[in-house]
Formats: sequence, structure tokens, C-alpha cells
Amino acid sequence: HYLDVPFDLSKVMFITTGNILDTIPSVLLDRMEVIRLPGYTDREKLQIAKKYLIPREIENHGLKPVQLQMPDETVLKLIQNYTRESGLRNLDREIANVCRKIAKKVATNEKTKAAIRPLDIPELLGPERYVLDKLPRQGEIGVVPGLAYTSTGGDILYIEVTQMSGKSSLTLTGHLGDVMKESVQTALSCVRSQAKELGIDPAFFEKTDIHVHVPAGAVPKDGPSAGITIATALVGMLTKRPVRPKLSMTGEITLRGMVLPIGGLKEKCLAALRYGFKEIILPAENERDLVDLPKEIKSHFRFHFVDHIDQVFEIAFAGRKKESKLPSP
Repeated sequence: HYLDVPFDLSKVMFITTGNILDTIPSVLLDRMEVIRLPGYTDREKLQIAKKYLIPREIENHGLKPVQLQMPDETVLKLIQNYTRESGLRNLDREIANVCRKIAKKVATNEKTKAAIRPLDIPELLGPERYVLDKLPRQGEIGVVPGLAYTSTGGDILYIEVTQMSGKSSLTLTGHLGDVMKESVQTALSCVRSQAKELGIDPAFFEKTDIHVHVPAGAVPKDGPSAGITIATALVGMLTKRPVRPKLSMTGEITLRGMVLPIGGLKEKCLAALRYGFKEIILPAENERDLVDLPKEIKSHFRFHFVDHIDQVFEIAFAGRKKESKLPSP
């Protein structure tokens, strides 16, 4: 009736796909039924590549299976060092790139090996694009690793906090969205309201400027799930205590210190697994979501479920000695 097309659009079902919802106009999103699909684990990607992607690309490039073989170690190198995604699109693309290089060598009668070793991949595809630093930045005061969910899957998001003499100024950097900026304000107010109980000078903000930075400044960041990470970084900086090693966290925080649930749990746990973390602090309401995690992921971690920020501090700073406090005015 409105678009003057010769068929009834009300009977048409439109199926669309995307990596993130933030870029979809709200008016359009309101008319959609959103179906969320979790990302694949590295082991799942490996099995799909072996059974479907590699045989298909070998056939598409006119090769025979005896001319190109990829051991598990080689495929895992492609997954971990040449792609960063929840799905398989880029992995399929890199496998096709390898097949093209081998097909060229076969066509020109150039000597080539049938089995592609992990050491051969840089020669075929160039230097590694992603290098995983196992447990980076451990023991730094005012630096806390949080778990984030991005368009490419889960990742580690470091919150950095520093203080300097000033007049109650709060500086936020790192290309933060409005929701994340509000999370910083909420975390700061929560910490200020509990300053006395935390052993912090209640008037610390009157003579102090605070700077909160989230590295990778060119990458936009938003969402409320870094709330407990920000609050922990603030307390760590003000009490001069680092968080315990091999610990990461995620959760929204309220002014009263309540910890609220988050999304993207599977992807966040996969990121923690990639980086070598052993413990994760999660909102208590997310405990029911563990049923969606594969056993090999659950068995790797010790999960701490909390419903208040006091529990977060107790876990994060357990056994971490206070070095000093801010002086009294």
C-alpha cells in the first residue's frame, strides 16, 4: 500500500545478519526479533575447518588432498594468530589464501611440501597479525583486566587509573561511549560513598584529579559491564594494592554497590582462556548462564559469583598488602 510494489510485503520475512546491534537504527531494531548466536571455540573452529572448510577450498582451487595437508597445529595457528572473530569468515579466507599459494607452486612445477607446518605459515601469509601476550600486565597498581564483548568476539579490556594533585577533576580517555562514561561516574561515586570502610580518606577527591584510561584509544568502547573493573582499579590505585594475579572480571555496578548481570559470557570466557587467566569474577545472576559453556572451558576456571562490590574487593585484593593510604588533609 505504501511502496507501490506488486506484492504484499507484509507476507515477506526478511532475514538479516550482523555482528553488533549498536549500528542498527533503533526504529528498525524495534521491529526485529533478535536471535543471538554464540561464537565458536578454537576447538570447534578446528573441527569445522578440518571437516568442511579445508576440503572445500582444496577442491575449489583444483588441488588434490595429497597436495595439501594441514595438521591441527597449523590450523590452530591460523585461528589464533591470523584471525580474531566469533565466526569463520576470515579463517575460510586465510585457508583459501594458503590454497592459492600452493596451487601457484603446483602450476609452476615449483617444489612444495604437502604438509604445511606452523613454521610455513608466515612464509605464505606474512607475519602474524595477532600475538597473544599470556597474562600481560600483572601486579600493576591501578590496572585491572576486565572482560569485554566486541564485534569480533570476546577480548581483554584493561582499565588504567592514576591520580595527581588537583581540584576534583575526572578525565576519561580511550574513545569511551556515553554508557561507559556513566559507568565510570557510577563507580567513582560508589567508591567515594564507601571510602571510610575501604580505608581511604573520605575527602580524597577534593584534592585529587583522577584519570581513567582504557588502552587501544582508536577503538570505540561502550557498555556498562566494566563497572566492577573500574571500581576495583580505583580502589587499587587509592590504597596502593594490585589485584591478585591470573584474575579477570566483568559486571555492571550500581551506586549502592550492587553487581548486575552482563551479556556475552561465553565469548568473554573464551578471551580469558586465550590470555591464560585462571579465575573470573562474575555477577551472581550469571551463574545460570554457565550451562551454555563447554565443559573444557568451565573446567579451566575458578568462578567467583558476587552480588555486591564488597565481595569483588575481598576477592581481588585477597592477600595483597596495602602499601600506603592517601594522607589526611
